[in-house]
Amino acid sequence: MTNILIFGAGKSSSYLIKYLLEFSSKYFWQVTLADANLNAALEKIGSHNFGTAYQLDIHEEVLRKRQISNANLVISLLPPSLHMIVAKDCIELKKNLITASYVSEEIKALHADARNAGLLFMNEMGLDPGIDHMSAMKIIDEVVRLGADIYSFKSYCGGLIAPESDNNPWHYKVSWNHAIL
Repeated sequence: MTNILIFGAGKSSSYLIKYLLEFSSKYFWQVTLADANLNAALEKIGSHNFGTAYQLDIHEEVLRKRQISNANLVISLLPPSLHMIVAKDCIELKKNLITASYVSEEIKALHADARNAGLLFMNEMGLDPGIDHMSAMKIIDEVVRLGADIYSFKSYCGGLIAPESDNNPWHYKVSWNHAIL
């Protein structure tokens, strides 16, 4: 059984947890959700046979390391400022790590250590250029594999629009996460 440890039961974790639990019996995944708020973790896991909710303050080193050492994969959905705590433990305990945040300078500084340990540290790839470009390359690679030629390729990136705000023919809206200063 593969133990997937998720740190953080906030709003952004809902879809990931639902997805992992949906496929957990098929792929033999044990999904462990650790959060400072046990009720939030219990609400996300429910009574699923392959899910476990665990109360954990991320600053409690012994408990945090115990959970990480029991995991095959660690996913941090914590605020970006807390990823380093988890990342350092993952290097020490030889565990792969996925986060939902862009690569910070601090995480980037761990690149050689993670690589030397044979670990995968995967951070947010973004929609543009990340997922948008990966899906474009999938299409392009398939066309080339089939022996066809590509003369032009355009890709547009954005987000789905709430029905009450849908006022353009693409039914799509370019959007970015900008802080207002």
